[in-house]
Amino acid sequence: MGLHRARGVALMVVALASVVSLGNVSPATASSGAAPSVSLRQSGSGTVTVSGRTAGAAPRVSFYRATRSGWALVKRVRAHHHRYSARLAVAPSARSFKVTADSRSRTFVVRGATATAAATAPATAAAPASKPSQSDACGVRPLKADGSAWSCTFADDFNGTTLDRTKWIPQTIFATGSADAYACYRDDPSNVSVSNGALNLTLLKLAAPAPCGLSSLGPTVYQSGMVSTWHLFSQQYGRFEARIKNTATTSPGLHEAFWMWPDDRYGDASNWPTTGEIDVSETYSVWPTVSQPFLHYSADSGGQQLGLNTAWDCTAQRGQWNTYTLEWTAQRITIFVNGKTCLVNTSGDAAFQKRYIIDLTQSLGGAPDAPVADTPFPATMQVDYVRVWK
Repeated sequence: MGLHRARGVALMVVALASVVSLGNVSPATASSGAAPSVSLRQSGSGTVTVSGRTAGAAPRVSFYRATRSGWALVKRVRAHHHRYSARLAVAPSARSFKVTADSRSRTFVVRGATATAAATAPATAAAPASKPSQSDACGVRPLKADGSAWSCTFADDFNGTTLDRTKWIPQTIFATGSADAYACYRDDPSNVSVSNGALNLTLLKLAAPAPCGLSSLGPTVYQSGMVSTWHLFSQQYGRFEARIKNTATTSPGLHEAFWMWPDDRYGDASNWPTTGEIDVSETYSVWPTVSQPFLHYSADSGGQQLGLNTAWDCTAQRGQWNTYTLEWTAQRITIFVNGKTCLVNTSGDAAFQKRYIIDLTQSLGGAPDAPVADTPFPATMQVDYVRVWK
Protein backbone atom coordinates (compact mmCIF):
# COMPACT_ATOMS: atom_id res chain seq x y z
CA MET A 1 0.00 0.00 0.00
CA GLY A 2 2.14 2.80 -1.26
CA LEU A 3 4.92 4.31 0.83
CA HIS A 4 7.17 1.90 2.76
CA ARG A 5 5.22 -1.07 1.43
CA ALA A 6 8.04 -3.63 1.34
CA ARG A 7 7.83 -4.69 4.99
CA GLY A 8 4.15 -5.56 4.80
CA VAL A 9 3.84 -7.09 1.35
CA ALA A 10 4.64 -10.65 2.43
CA LEU A 11 1.89 -10.52 5.04
CA MET A 12 -0.56 -9.02 2.57
CA VAL A 13 0.13 -11.70 -0.02
CA VAL A 14 -0.47 -14.41 2.58
CA ALA A 15 -3.59 -12.69 3.83
CA LEU A 16 -5.30 -12.25 0.48
CA ALA A 17 -4.10 -15.45 -1.14
CA SER A 18 -4.73 -17.89 1.71
CA VAL A 19 -7.90 -16.74 3.50
CA VAL A 20 -10.47 -19.50 3.14
CA SER A 21 -12.85 -19.05 6.08
CA LEU A 22 -13.44 -15.31 6.35
CA GLY A 23 -16.65 -14.69 6.09
CA ASN A 24 -23.33 8.76 3.89
CA VAL A 25 -21.67 9.62 7.07
CA SER A 26 -22.20 13.19 7.94
CA PRO A 27 -20.20 15.19 10.43
CA ALA A 28 -21.74 15.31 13.88
CA THR A 29 -23.53 18.55 13.03
CA ALA A 30 -25.53 16.88 10.30
CA SER A 31 -25.69 13.25 11.36
CA SER A 32 -29.47 13.31 11.71
CA GLY A 33 -30.06 15.03 8.36
CA ALA A 34 -30.24 13.89 4.79
CA ALA A 35 -28.73 15.22 1.60
CA PRO A 36 -30.41 18.41 0.36
CA SER A 37 -33.57 17.91 -1.68
CA VAL A 38 -33.66 19.19 -5.28
CA SER A 39 -36.42 20.77 -7.36
CA LEU A 40 -35.84 22.25 -10.84
CA ARG A 41 -37.59 25.06 -12.68
CA GLN A 42 -36.64 26.61 -16.01
CA SER A 43 -35.93 30.28 -15.36
CA GLY A 44 -34.80 31.52 -18.76
CA SER A 45 -32.91 30.62 -21.87
CA GLY A 46 -29.92 28.58 -20.79
CA THR A 47 -30.66 28.86 -17.06
CA VAL A 48 -32.45 26.77 -14.44
CA THR A 49 -33.51 27.58 -10.88
CA VAL A 50 -32.57 24.92 -8.34
CA SER A 51 -34.29 24.97 -4.95
CA GLY A 52 -34.80 22.64 -2.03
CA ARG A 53 -34.45 21.99 1.67
CA THR A 54 -31.36 21.38 3.79
CA ALA A 55 -30.81 19.54 7.05
CA GLY A 56 -29.29 22.59 8.72
CA ALA A 57 -31.12 25.86 9.17
CA ALA A 58 -28.55 28.06 7.42
CA PRO A 59 -25.70 26.06 5.89
CA ARG A 60 -23.59 27.12 2.95
CA VAL A 61 -24.93 25.42 -0.18
CA SER A 62 -22.44 24.66 -2.97
CA PHE A 63 -23.18 23.72 -6.57
CA TYR A 64 -20.80 21.77 -8.78
CA ARG A 65 -20.88 20.82 -12.46
CA ALA A 66 -19.44 17.53 -13.75
CA THR A 67 -16.48 17.99 -16.08
CA ARG A 68 -14.11 15.54 -17.69
CA SER A 69 -11.66 16.08 -14.86
CA GLY A 70 -14.23 15.91 -12.04
CA TRP A 71 -16.55 18.27 -10.17
CA ALA A 72 -16.08 22.04 -10.75
CA LEU A 73 -17.54 24.59 -8.32
CA VAL A 74 -20.01 26.94 -10.03
CA LYS A 75 -21.83 28.77 -7.22
CA ARG A 76 -22.33 29.07 -3.47
CA VAL A 77 -25.37 30.43 -1.63
CA ARG A 78 -26.58 30.41 1.97
CA ALA A 79 -29.75 28.55 3.01
CA HIS A 80 -32.30 30.37 5.17
CA HIS A 81 -34.62 28.46 7.50
CA HIS A 82 -33.68 25.16 5.83
CA ARG A 83 -34.44 26.46 2.30
CA TYR A 84 -32.17 27.45 -0.57
CA SER A 85 -32.57 28.69 -4.14
CA ALA A 86 -30.05 29.46 -6.87
CA ARG A 87 -30.00 30.12 -10.61
CA LEU A 88 -27.50 28.08 -12.64
CA ALA A 89 -26.31 28.46 -16.21
CA VAL A 90 -26.80 25.34 -18.34
CA ALA A 91 -24.97 24.41 -21.54
CA PRO A 92 -26.92 22.99 -24.52
CA SER A 93 -25.76 19.42 -23.87
CA ALA A 94 -26.82 17.30 -20.89
CA ARG A 95 -25.11 18.32 -17.70
CA SER A 96 -24.69 16.55 -14.39
CA PHE A 97 -24.67 18.75 -11.28
CA LYS A 98 -24.15 18.21 -7.57
CA VAL A 99 -25.49 20.22 -4.64
CA THR A 100 -23.77 19.96 -1.24
CA ALA A 101 -24.98 21.21 2.15
CA ASP A 102 -24.32 20.07 5.72
CA SER A 103 -21.52 17.90 4.27
CA ARG A 104 -24.06 15.80 2.37
CA SER A 105 -24.46 15.78 -1.42
CA ARG A 106 -27.07 14.98 -4.03
CA THR A 107 -26.50 14.79 -7.78
CA PHE A 108 -29.00 15.82 -10.46
CA VAL A 109 -29.12 16.17 -14.22
CA VAL A 110 -30.28 19.14 -16.31
CA ARG A 111 -30.72 18.47 -20.02
CA GLY A 112 -30.00 21.42 -22.25
CA ALA A 113 -31.45 24.84 -21.67
CA THR A 114 -34.86 23.37 -20.85
CA ALA A 115 -34.41 21.84 -17.44
CA THR A 116 -35.90 18.38 -17.16
CA ALA A 117 -36.86 16.75 -13.91
CA ALA A 118 -33.95 15.32 -11.99
CA ALA A 119 -34.21 11.86 -10.55
CA THR A 120 -33.70 13.33 -7.09
CA ALA A 121 -36.48 15.94 -7.41
CA PRO A 122 -39.73 15.36 -5.49
CA ALA A 123 -42.58 13.85 -7.48
CA THR A 124 -44.52 17.08 -7.10
CA ALA A 125 -41.75 19.28 -8.51
CA ALA A 126 -42.87 21.53 -11.35
CA ALA A 127 -40.77 20.62 -14.40
CA PRO A 128 -41.44 20.53 -18.12
CA ALA A 129 -42.61 17.18 -19.46
CA SER A 130 -39.52 15.51 -20.86
CA LYS A 131 -37.53 12.33 -20.62
CA PRO A 132 -36.35 12.04 -16.99
CA SER A 133 -32.71 11.63 -16.18
CA GLN A 134 -31.58 8.09 -15.55
CA SER A 135 -30.75 6.86 -12.06
CA ASP A 136 -29.88 3.54 -10.48
CA ALA A 137 -28.67 2.10 -7.18
CA CYS A 138 -25.79 4.61 -7.09
CA GLY A 139 -28.15 7.58 -7.57
CA VAL A 140 -28.19 9.79 -10.63
CA ARG A 141 -25.79 8.25 -13.11
CA PRO A 142 -22.62 10.32 -13.67
CA LEU A 143 -21.58 10.98 -17.25
CA LYS A 144 -18.56 9.65 -19.06
CA ALA A 145 -16.36 11.85 -21.23
CA ASP A 146 -18.34 10.78 -24.31
CA GLY A 147 -21.63 11.89 -22.73
CA SER A 148 -22.97 8.41 -22.03
CA ALA A 149 -23.87 7.46 -18.46
CA TRP A 150 -22.08 5.13 -16.10
CA SER A 151 -24.12 2.16 -14.79
CA CYS A 152 -24.00 1.18 -11.12
CA THR A 153 -22.53 -2.24 -10.28
CA PHE A 154 -21.91 -1.86 -6.51
CA ALA A 155 -23.17 0.58 -3.89
CA ASP A 156 -23.11 0.84 -0.11
CA ASP A 157 -24.18 3.99 1.74
CA PHE A 158 -23.78 2.29 5.15
CA ASN A 159 -27.25 3.36 6.24
CA GLY A 160 -27.89 0.35 8.49
CA THR A 161 -26.58 -0.56 11.92
CA THR A 162 -24.37 -3.51 10.99
CA LEU A 163 -21.86 -4.31 8.27
CA ASP A 164 -23.46 -5.82 5.16
CA ARG A 165 -21.57 -9.09 4.96
CA THR A 166 -22.92 -9.86 1.51
CA LYS A 167 -20.67 -6.99 0.37
CA TRP A 168 -17.82 -6.77 2.88
CA ILE A 169 -15.59 -9.13 4.82
CA PRO A 170 -13.46 -7.97 7.78
CA GLN A 171 -9.75 -8.75 7.59
CA THR A 172 -8.41 -10.82 10.51
CA ILE A 173 -5.06 -12.31 9.44
CA PHE A 174 -3.11 -9.22 8.47
CA ALA A 175 -1.03 -6.79 10.54
CA THR A 176 -0.03 -3.20 9.87
CA GLY A 177 2.76 -0.92 11.07
CA SER A 178 6.35 -2.08 11.60
CA ALA A 179 8.26 -4.72 13.52
CA ASP A 180 8.59 -2.27 16.41
CA ALA A 181 4.91 -1.30 16.60
CA TYR A 182 2.18 -3.16 14.77
CA ALA A 183 -1.60 -3.45 14.87
CA CYS A 184 -3.60 -6.61 14.27
CA TYR A 185 -6.89 -6.45 12.40
CA ARG A 186 -9.95 -7.79 14.19
CA ASP A 187 -13.55 -8.57 13.35
CA ASP A 188 -14.90 -6.81 16.41
CA PRO A 189 -17.50 -4.00 16.83
CA SER A 190 -14.88 -1.84 18.53
CA ASN A 191 -12.84 -1.94 15.31
CA VAL A 192 -15.44 -2.43 12.56
CA SER A 193 -18.90 -0.92 12.92
CA VAL A 194 -21.68 0.86 11.03
CA SER A 195 -23.59 3.77 12.59
CA ASN A 196 -25.09 7.14 11.67
CA GLY A 197 -24.73 6.38 7.97
CA ALA A 198 -21.04 5.50 8.11
CA LEU A 199 -18.63 2.62 8.12
CA ASN A 200 -16.25 3.13 11.04
CA LEU A 201 -12.81 1.50 11.01
CA THR A 202 -11.15 2.21 14.35
CA LEU A 203 -7.56 1.87 15.52
CA LEU A 204 -7.27 1.30 19.28
CA LYS A 205 -4.39 1.36 21.75
CA LEU A 206 -5.02 -1.07 24.60
CA ALA A 207 -3.86 -0.70 28.19
CA ALA A 208 -2.01 -4.02 27.93
CA PRO A 209 -0.87 -6.23 25.01
CA ALA A 210 -3.41 -8.71 23.63
CA PRO A 211 -2.89 -11.76 21.38
CA CYS A 212 -2.77 -11.22 17.63
CA GLY A 213 -4.58 -13.43 15.11
CA LEU A 214 -1.30 -14.08 13.33
CA SER A 215 0.69 -16.93 14.84
CA SER A 216 3.91 -15.35 13.58
CA LEU A 217 3.38 -12.25 15.73
CA GLY A 218 3.21 -11.83 19.45
CA PRO A 219 0.74 -9.77 21.51
CA THR A 220 0.37 -6.06 20.74
CA VAL A 221 -1.39 -3.07 22.26
CA TYR A 222 -2.67 -1.94 18.85
CA GLN A 223 -5.83 -3.32 17.19
CA SER A 224 -7.58 -1.98 14.11
CA GLY A 225 -10.23 -2.52 11.43
CA MET A 226 -10.12 -3.33 7.72
CA VAL A 227 -12.76 -4.61 5.29
CA SER A 228 -12.65 -5.82 1.71
CA THR A 229 -14.87 -7.31 -0.98
CA TRP A 230 -12.69 -10.45 -1.12
CA HIS A 231 -14.55 -13.20 -3.04
CA LEU A 232 -17.75 -11.11 -2.84
CA PHE A 233 -17.25 -8.44 -5.51
CA SER A 234 -14.60 -7.60 -8.07
CA GLN A 235 -14.56 -5.73 -11.36
CA GLN A 236 -12.28 -5.05 -14.29
CA TYR A 237 -12.38 -1.41 -15.42
CA GLY A 238 -14.98 1.22 -14.51
CA ARG A 239 -15.42 4.04 -12.03
CA PHE A 240 -14.75 3.46 -8.30
CA GLU A 241 -15.47 6.13 -5.68
CA ALA A 242 -15.43 6.52 -1.89
CA ARG A 243 -16.07 9.49 0.39
CA ILE A 244 -13.85 9.31 3.46
CA LYS A 245 -13.02 11.28 6.59
CA ASN A 246 -10.01 10.46 8.74
CA THR A 247 -8.87 11.63 12.17
CA ALA A 248 -7.76 15.25 12.35
CA THR A 249 -4.19 15.42 13.63
CA THR A 250 -0.73 16.59 12.64
CA SER A 251 0.98 13.95 14.78
CA PRO A 252 2.42 10.92 12.98
CA GLY A 253 1.15 7.39 13.56
CA LEU A 254 -2.00 7.07 11.42
CA HIS A 255 -2.29 5.66 7.89
CA GLU A 256 -5.55 5.19 5.95
CA ALA A 257 -6.15 3.65 2.53
CA PHE A 258 -8.82 3.16 -0.14
CA TRP A 259 -7.15 0.63 -2.40
CA MET A 260 -7.65 -2.34 -4.72
CA TRP A 261 -6.04 -5.75 -5.08
CA PRO A 262 -6.26 -8.36 -7.86
CA ASP A 263 -9.02 -10.95 -7.41
CA ASP A 264 -7.08 -14.17 -6.79
CA ARG A 265 -9.89 -16.25 -8.31
CA TYR A 266 -8.88 -14.98 -11.74
CA GLY A 267 -5.12 -15.36 -11.61
CA ASP A 268 -2.07 -15.32 -9.37
CA ALA A 269 -1.76 -12.14 -7.29
CA SER A 270 1.24 -13.14 -5.20
CA ASN A 271 4.13 -11.88 -7.35
CA TRP A 272 3.84 -8.32 -6.06
CA PRO A 273 4.33 -5.70 -7.42
CA THR A 274 4.29 -6.96 -11.00
CA THR A 275 0.87 -8.56 -10.49
CA GLY A 276 -0.53 -5.15 -9.58
CA GLU A 277 -2.15 -3.01 -6.89
CA ILE A 278 -4.18 0.19 -7.23
CA ASP A 279 -3.99 2.58 -4.28
CA VAL A 280 -6.62 5.19 -5.04
CA SER A 281 -5.79 7.11 -1.88
CA GLU A 282 -3.36 6.68 0.98
CA THR A 283 -3.24 9.28 3.72
CA TYR A 284 -0.59 9.62 6.42
CA SER A 285 -0.97 11.80 9.49
CA VAL A 286 2.68 12.86 9.28
CA TRP A 287 1.67 14.62 6.02
CA PRO A 288 -1.78 15.96 7.03
CA THR A 289 -2.68 17.69 3.74
CA VAL A 290 -1.65 14.97 1.26
CA SER A 291 -3.48 12.09 -0.42
CA GLN A 292 -1.05 9.78 -2.21
CA PRO A 293 -2.20 7.58 -5.10
CA PHE A 294 0.11 4.71 -5.98
CA LEU A 295 -0.09 2.25 -8.89
CA HIS A 296 2.06 -0.78 -8.16
CA TYR A 297 3.25 -2.73 -11.20
CA SER A 298 6.50 -3.27 -13.12
CA ALA A 299 7.26 0.48 -12.87
CA ASP A 300 8.02 -0.05 -9.17
CA SER A 301 11.50 -1.15 -10.27
CA GLY A 302 12.16 2.57 -10.76
CA GLY A 303 10.82 3.51 -7.32
CA GLN A 304 8.40 6.36 -6.84
CA GLN A 305 8.03 8.02 -10.25
CA LEU A 306 5.95 11.15 -9.91
CA GLY A 307 3.31 11.45 -12.59
CA LEU A 308 3.68 7.80 -13.60
CA ASN A 309 2.98 5.53 -10.63
CA THR A 310 2.41 8.06 -7.86
CA ALA A 311 1.90 11.75 -7.01
CA TRP A 312 2.61 13.99 -4.02
CA ASP A 313 0.65 17.12 -4.97
CA CYS A 314 -2.90 15.83 -4.31
CA THR A 315 -4.53 17.83 -1.52
CA ALA A 316 -6.84 16.21 1.05
CA GLN A 317 -7.04 17.90 4.44
CA ARG A 318 -7.24 15.54 7.41
CA GLY A 319 -10.38 15.64 9.52
CA GLN A 320 -12.50 16.71 6.53
CA TRP A 321 -14.62 14.77 4.06
CA ASN A 322 -12.75 13.99 0.85
CA THR A 323 -13.96 12.14 -2.24
CA TYR A 324 -11.57 9.81 -4.03
CA THR A 325 -12.38 8.56 -7.54
CA LEU A 326 -10.75 6.10 -9.92
CA GLU A 327 -11.68 5.93 -13.61
CA TRP A 328 -10.07 2.87 -15.19
CA THR A 329 -9.99 1.62 -18.78
CA ALA A 330 -7.72 -0.82 -20.62
CA GLN A 331 -5.37 1.99 -21.63
CA ARG A 332 -5.85 4.71 -19.02
CA ILE A 333 -6.10 5.06 -15.25
CA THR A 334 -7.13 8.45 -13.84
CA ILE A 335 -7.37 9.19 -10.12
CA PHE A 336 -9.22 12.25 -8.80
CA VAL A 337 -9.26 13.86 -5.34
CA ASN A 338 -12.34 16.01 -4.73
CA GLY A 339 -12.91 16.20 -8.49
CA LYS A 340 -9.37 17.35 -9.29
CA THR A 341 -7.15 15.17 -11.45
CA CYS A 342 -4.43 13.68 -9.27
CA LEU A 343 -2.68 11.04 -11.38
CA VAL A 344 -2.95 9.80 -14.97
CA ASN A 345 -1.30 6.58 -16.14
CA THR A 346 -1.51 5.42 -19.77
CA SER A 347 0.85 2.43 -19.54
CA GLY A 348 -1.85 -0.16 -20.32
CA ASP A 349 0.23 -2.55 -18.22
CA ALA A 350 -0.89 -6.19 -17.96
CA ALA A 351 -1.16 -5.76 -14.18
CA PHE A 352 -4.25 -3.63 -14.76
CA GLN A 353 -5.99 -5.93 -17.25
CA LYS A 354 -7.92 -8.04 -14.74
CA ARG A 355 -10.50 -7.93 -11.96
CA TYR A 356 -9.74 -6.21 -8.66
CA ILE A 357 -11.40 -6.25 -5.22
CA ILE A 358 -11.91 -3.17 -3.00
CA ASP A 359 -10.14 -2.63 0.34
CA LEU A 360 -10.70 -0.02 3.06
CA THR A 361 -8.06 0.19 5.78
CA GLN A 362 -7.37 2.09 8.98
CA SER A 363 -3.71 1.34 9.62
CA LEU A 364 -1.02 2.06 12.13
CA GLY A 365 1.75 4.04 10.47
CA GLY A 366 5.34 2.94 9.98
CA ALA A 367 8.48 5.08 9.84
CA PRO A 368 8.54 8.00 9.17
CA ASP A 369 4.85 7.87 10.11
CA ALA A 370 5.36 5.69 13.20
CA PRO A 371 3.23 6.43 16.30
CA VAL A 372 4.48 8.87 18.92
CA ALA A 373 3.38 9.86 22.40
CA ASP A 374 0.70 12.27 21.18
CA THR A 375 -0.73 10.12 18.36
CA PRO A 376 -4.50 10.28 18.98
CA PHE A 377 -6.20 7.02 19.97
CA PRO A 378 -8.77 5.83 19.20
CA ALA A 379 -8.49 6.93 15.56
CA THR A 380 -11.33 6.25 13.12
CA MET A 381 -11.55 6.23 9.35
CA GLN A 382 -15.18 6.99 8.45
CA VAL A 383 -16.57 5.99 5.06
CA ASP A 384 -19.71 7.78 3.86
CA TYR A 385 -20.21 5.61 0.79
CA VAL A 386 -18.54 3.34 -1.74
CA ARG A 387 -19.91 3.26 -5.29
CA VAL A 388 -18.79 1.46 -8.42
CA TRP A 389 -19.96 1.94 -12.00
CA LYS A 390 -19.20 0.34 -15.33
